[in-house]
Amino acid sequence: MRKSLQKRTPTINAGNVGDDPLRSFGQYLLQLLVISSNLDVATRMDNQRGASINFETFKWKIENFSKQNTKKLQSKAFRIRGYKWRIRLYPLMKNVEHFSLYLMVADSLPPFGWNRNTYFKLALVNQLDGHKSVVKETQQKFNGGYRSWGSFFVNLSDFYDSKQGYLVNDTCIVEALICVSDLSNLEANNYLNKSTPTIDSQLGDQIARSSESTQQDDDKETEISDESETLSSSTCGSSQTEGEVQSSDLTLKDLLDLGSLGKEEAIFVPLLEEACMWHPSLIWSQRKSSRWFKLWVFSSLGQVLHLLKTSKVKDMNEDACNHLQGLWEELVKHSGFQLSWLEPYVQSALGMKAHLEKAAEVNKLQDNVVTLEIKMKKLRRELVAAEAEFEVARKALAEARKGFIELDLNAELGYSMF
Repeated sequence: MRKSLQKRTPTINAGNVGDDPLRSFGQYLLQLLVISSNLDVATRMDNQRGASINFETFKWKIENFSKQNTKKLQSKAFRIRGYKWRIRLYPLMKNVEHFSLYLMVADSLPPFGWNRNTYFKLALVNQLDGHKSVVKETQQKFNGGYRSWGSFFVNLSDFYDSKQGYLVNDTCIVEALICVSDLSNLEANNYLNKSTPTIDSQLGDQIARSSESTQQDDDKETEISDESETLSSSTCGSSQTEGEVQSSDLTLKDLLDLGSLGKEEAIFVPLLEEACMWHPSLIWSQRKSSRWFKLWVFSSLGQVLHLLKTSKVKDMNEDACNHLQGLWEELVKHSGFQLSWLEPYVQSALGMKAHLEKAAEVNKLQDNVVTLEIKMKKLRRELVAAEAEFEVARKALAEARKGFIELDLNAELGYSMF
């Protein structure tokens, strides 16, 4: 990989909060978690860079980007170290705000029990300034449950701005550097556990549905026509992960007959598909469950997601909180889902009842203060008028007393006879 490819330092923009206070707060916390974790990972990896890793590079040049189907845009399958791979653009659909890429296993039917301990980098090349190229580096163990890994790269607004250098003359360039480890499974697992933890992304406002898996027949795969790809080799060190996403081959429609869902349950489907894309363990954990149990757990999860998505803070009264609390307790106790990613949002929503009660108390006291303030202003105006009237009366009294001799009003007037 050219020296011009460098990682972009993650930053926190606390001002980019949306209209949803729960999601915005969760995104802000996640950014803190990602940066903190990345700093720790980078420190550990710096100590392990003594042994270099041989990478092979695949270059994907996408021309006429504006004319491509960005909902299903992917490279042709390429082979490195005897394994087939493919780079895929995360579907650019409504409400997607980031340009994201992920590396996926392209073999249509890998051997049973297969796994690949893989060291790789994905790079979005800046064609104007190589120092601004965005590189995401990680080590992952691909297997039947996790066949792809992806990450956010840049905001879509920056990507589409030709002055930023990522899309120039309607062309963008993506590179993948891949090394499949020759270590034993145990050694590779130990190395992975020590070097790179997985950070589960929660950027809900930025969540989008993934297109369905198209790995049934690689030779018949539809590929973009105006692209060029090249393979090369390079030697680099391993590095860190950031904002990563893992996905499974299974989809929600593989588990549930979505067409048989009622109108009420159908509303939950887009939310469930988004959640399952970013948290594939939701699907993987239910693959052996009965039909009715799957329907119950996903309907319950859909109700929770729908409530969090559509409810406002003011809606979280006692009834709403009790309803959410009941759904959540049943999910945690019986579903088998790993829901640590969702728990902070649920607990925050449940805390809204106390917030509303406190807000009502504060509003009542504030109204009282405003009323008293108005009364004080009125009394001050009356006091000013009274003081002015008093001053006039005092001056009139002083003027009247000039030459005035005070007499005893009870004294007899009388008269003299001589």
